[in-house]
Amino acid sequence: MSSDANPRADWERWHARREETVSSPYGPLSLSGTHWLADHPEGRIDGVPGEWRQDGAEVVLTAVAADGIVVDGQPLAGEVRLGADRGPIPESRVGAGERRLVVLSREGQWAVRDFDAQSPARRAFAGIEAGPYDPDWVLPGRFVPYGESRTIQVENADGRERGLGLGGEIVFAHGGGEHSLHVAVEDDGSLWAVFADADSGKSSYRFRFLRPGVPDADGSVSVDFNRTLLPPCAFADHFICPFPPPGNTLPFGIPAGELNKQEK
Repeated sequence: MSSDANPRADWERWHARREETVSSPYGPLSLSGTHWLADHPEGRIDGVPGEWRQDGAEVVLTAVAADGIVVDGQPLAGEVRLGADRGPIPESRVGAGERRLVVLSREGQWAVRDFDAQSPARRAFAGIEAGPYDPDWVLPGRFVPYGESRTIQVENADGRERGLGLGGEIVFAHGGGEHSLHVAVEDDGSLWAVFADADSGKSSYRFRFLRPGVPDADGSVSVDFNRTLLPPCAFADHFICPFPPPGNTLPFGIPAGELNKQEK
């Protein structure tokens, strides 16, 4: 039976894949630290081997053999210049034992992220609490692009404000009224919303993500709240997820989709 003919079974497979991804050795549960180099001008980061310094548009990593650092699969004893890692975490250039040391750049600021397959959060993970699949939470919507993209400053999970790029709104009806969410437009044309609802911080995490996909040529897009996602910071405190922008708190609760992380 095709996924279109059995959306509930398709959602169950999606949910199982999500739990596998989250609990993988270098999934979000493994992030044990995000260290901004501006906070470590001497180049040393507690618990992280090597010496890390920003130099213009690159990071310079210096290590001795005893640090146990490998770069591109080879032991490092000396200096290497690094750009930001863009690919999957397991393929990041720098490692130390079972750890992956990932170079991150945000708005001109550089950081080292420490992904540890043995993190306490990964060992304690017992699944993702999610509402049961409900076809009533699959709503027809339309994407209304802005005349031009805009960037607004929003608080992030680490307490700092950063720019959030927005390209338009998705508009949909629920409970007899029309509602909208500001969305970012990804490079592939898909949409991404950071939102909260009336139950956020109560029966569900304080905010969540929604990725409705690529709109049709006429702007039509399915708003499926069954596939609402927990943000990475729900799994590890060291992510810098943006909070919902103004206007993205819905006046009703949404008991569908991912609600909270479960622990043993």
